[in-house]
Amino acid sequence: MDVYLPIANLSVNGLWIVALGALTGVLSGLFGVGGGFLTTPLLIFYGIPPTVAAASASTQVTGASVSGVFAHSKRKGVDYRMGSVMVGGGVMGAGIGALLFRFFRSIGQIDVVINALYVVLLGSIGMLMAKEGLQVLRGTAGKQAPRRRHHPLVANLPWRWRFYGSGLYISPLAPALVGVVVGILTMLMGVGGGFILVPAMLYILGMSANVVVGTSLYNILFVTIATTIMHSLTTRAVDIVLVALLLIGSVTGAQFGSQLAVKAKPEILRLVLAAIVLAIAFRMLLGLFYQPDEIYTVYSL
Repeated sequence: MDVYLPIANLSVNGLWIVALGALTGVLSGLFGVGGGFLTTPLLIFYGIPPTVAAASASTQVTGASVSGVFAHSKRKGVDYRMGSVMVGGGVMGAGIGALLFRFFRSIGQIDVVINALYVVLLGSIGMLMAKEGLQVLRGTAGKQAPRRRHHPLVANLPWRWRFYGSGLYISPLAPALVGVVVGILTMLMGVGGGFILVPAMLYILGMSANVVVGTSLYNILFVTIATTIMHSLTTRAVDIVLVALLLIGSVTGAQFGSQLAVKAKPEILRLVLAAIVLAIAFRMLLGLFYQPDEIYTVYSL
């Protein structure tokens, strides 16, 4: 079933795109992570231009985050004050990311930048996840030194606020800066940023684990909305047909993945996800060095 993607300017097999969305949805439901950091690389492997893949994946993440926010909100798992501060920083970061996106595309290097960012971030995260998973299997994770409540640099920042949902009394500058970084990455890479935001909230801000996921989804929802609007107005790289096909697959796949997650061991899942992330990072690393089939690509500005 061939479907024409007007922004990507190519025809694709619609069933394959739905299947790709279902695969990322299964992984999302199975491992408890957003599918954005997997969707963009897989779209690039399929042949979608990196600019369109990144912009469209961020739109897909928006749709996938809505149900998660409602679910966590019902059990009071969202710190709205903390999330709103990070959203403010995220919108600022998205604006910075939009400027960077247009600059790198104007000099013809945006594809290289997107691929390089994925290689660095996925490679680093994959190795950390693999290390943690092996420690759990060996029974050494519990012997590590206890972590601080929040990072010493956060404790020294001025203008402290009380964040009752997270049980914190810290400066809003810390979550705002975290939001800025996530906003830039969301704009450039088409990710929700949860795979960076969740560790940052736990180990830098020192938030309670029971509100981390819900607050992350709250931030992701509004930041991806902002990045979608910015992409539509500035880069014009959002392909709504591609987004619709991905959402059809990901919504179904996420339900199936969440059912599988109940039956699987968490430590095994962590190692499997680490292997998948490292494999994608290695494939994208190779893509930076070998010559593509079509050397020249023309994008409409």
